[in-house]
Order: sequence, then structure tokens, then C-alpha cells
Amino acid sequence: MAKATKEIKRIAVFTSGGDAPGMNAAVRAIVRNAFNNDLHIYGIMRGYEGMIDGNIRRLETTDVGNIIHRGGTVLKTARSQRFMTPEGRKQAYENLVDNDIDALIAIGGNGTFTGAMKFIEEYPDIPVVGIPGTIDNDLFGTDFTIGFDTAVNTAVQAVDKIRDTADSHNRLFFVEVMGRHSGFIALHTAIAGGAGGVLIPEEETSIDDLVKLLKRGAKRAKLFSIVIVAEGNKMGTVYDIAHKVEEKIDLYDDIKVTVIGHLQRGGSPSTLDRVLASVLGFTAVEALMAGKSGVMVGIKNNNVDYTPFAEAIAKSKPLNKDLLRMAHILAQ
Repeated sequence: MAKATKEIKRIAVFTSGGDAPGMNAAVRAIVRNAFNNDLHIYGIMRGYEGMIDGNIRRLETTDVGNIIHRGGTVLKTARSQRFMTPEGRKQAYENLVDNDIDALIAIGGNGTFTGAMKFIEEYPDIPVVGIPGTIDNDLFGTDFTIGFDTAVNTAVQAVDKIRDTADSHNRLFFVEVMGRHSGFIALHTAIAGGAGGVLIPEEETSIDDLVKLLKRGAKRAKLFSIVIVAEGNKMGTVYDIAHKVEEKIDLYDDIKVTVIGHLQRGGSPSTLDRVLASVLGFTAVEALMAGKSGVMVGIKNNNVDYTPFAEAIAKSKPLNKDLLRMAHILAQ
């Protein structure tokens, strides 16, 4: 964990990468705690792109009033190819110096922290603390990331509605949720939604295994089923899976596919996400004041913890195997 030595007077905050419900709550907490400590606080619009373009503005407490309940991010966000180059990072650094910025708070996921880590390697005089904002919940060093709980709630609400029509028509539904590299959303949605199966990137499953599971349910006079599919599962696209299953069984009147997609990113953040974001935003300001840099603020076992960017990015966050085993048993 790097240790900054200079006094922090002016902090800039930005959101980067994919948006996540609760980012605004984090920004609100950062601004309010900065003012509480007589710090000047600035917002960088559109993430690293705004940093390169010098799109930096002073934030007042009134700027974060009435935003805790809003999805998305009032600071906007973007993915920046330019920041991946030394020239882009140099321009960003010069803009920060021109605005007398002493430190940064980065809200985002793997890509955001990768950029932050590279930046402080080249420009260690501007400390950076990260806040995990990603619906995938895939960052090592924190039990939950901002946006995950809301995304799962959105997916479960969709599954509840699909269940009604699946039951009415004796249908099999394959419901795709987000998760290119992790199955956290899929697993939690499957358990909370009472699904008949779940397919995730972390587990090898064959079409034959899935067919056996569905046939087992049919023997119990289960007239419909819902299978939750993480987009990054190892069996292919949700449409390919549905087609292969249809070729092997004739248990349902119809087989349908629903892709929830970016609905999971939007919407008002849940209570859990609002509280989590507030705690992490509040703590990030105090972490910078305490001299910390190059770390992500997270929650482990209900306690605030700090994880170096390199570990948060490189280390794999494992699924709870007991939870996965339970999901398979409950699906039968």
C-alpha cells in the first residue's frame, strides 16, 4: 500500500467504465465529507476522457442534493482508449496540476483501477483511492461492489414476471443476465428467483447435464422451468443453449429466451447499495487524508478494508461454493 506524504486540500472524483446504481450516492458522500473536512472537491466529467480534456469543475454541496436515489452517474462516464497511452496520461496529469488537484477518487471496476494503477506508477505525487462500482461484484477485496444488489433485484423482478407466463403456458424459459466473466448475478438471481437451473462462467456444465436436470424436474410434475444463464457461461450463447436443449427434450409446450440486458444497470439503487456507496465514499476521503494511495476501499465481513489495486485487479474473487451447491439442490 503506497503512502502519500503531501497535505491533501483539493480532491477530484470521477466515475469510469460501466455505470452502476449507487455511484451517485458515493459521489454525494465524498462531497459531503470533503466539505466536512474543509477540503475543496472537484468533479471530473466522463472519467479519464474528461481528465484528458480538462473537463473538471468545482462541486458544491448543492450539486449532490437529491441524487442519492438516482441511478447512473451525474458525473457521466466513458471508456478511454487515450488514457491507455503515455501521452494521454501525461495530458491528464497536466490538467490535474493546472487545476491544483492534490488527489483523486476513482469509482469503477477493473479497467478503472488498471488505469489508476498505471497513473500513480508514472505520477506518484497525485495519490489515488478507488471505490468498487460495478454490478458484476467481481473485484477481489470486497464482499460487495456498488450496484450488484440493485442489479440482482432488477433481474429477480424480471424472473418473477416471467414465472407467471411460464407457468400459465407450460414453458421453459432461458433468462440471460449480465456476467461475462463472473456468475455472481446469475447465482444470486437463480436462488432468489427459484430457478430450475443456473449456468455460470465458473462452472463446467454440459447440455446433457442440463437436460438431466430438466427431466428430473419433469418427473416431479414440474410443468415449467426457468434457467438463469450468465452471458459468459461456457456453453455458448443463450440462444444456442435453448436450441440444443430443444433438440433433446420434448417436455414443454414452448421454449423461450429472455435477455434482460442493460435493464440491470439502471434504476434507483437499493437500500443496500445506497448505504454501501455512502460508507465507501465517506471512507475514501478519510483514506486520502490518512495518506493512503493505490488502494481500493472495500467491505469485508462488515468492516472497511483496503486492497492494493494490483490485488483487486489480478486476484480472482471466488464464488461461494456452498451457495452454488445449494442452488443446484434447490433447483431440483
